[in-house]
Amino acid sequence: MNGVRHVLVLPDRDAAEEVAEALPERFGVAEEPQLVRDALAGEDDAEDAQWLVVVEDPATRLDPAALDALAEEYEGWLETD
Repeated sequence: MNGVRHVLVLPDRDAAEEVAEALPERFGVAEEPQLVRDALAGEDDAEDAQWLVVVEDPATRLDPAALDALAEEYEGWLETD
C-alpha cells in the first residue's frame, strides 16, 4: 500500500467522533476514518482510555501540521513515528 497512515490520539470517544466527522469537510477525506479505543497500559477502567482516529492517506496529500492542529482543538495530538 502506498501513502501514509495518520493516527490522531484523542482523550475520549466524543472527541474522536467529532474529529472523524470534521475530517471530510476540512480535509476532503473520502474514506471513513477508523475509530479505535486504546486502553492505557495497566488500566482496566474504560474511563482511562484514549481514542485513536486512523486516517489513510494513499496520495500523501494531508498536511500533518493541520491534522495535529485539529487534534489539538480537542485536547489531542497527531502521533508521529
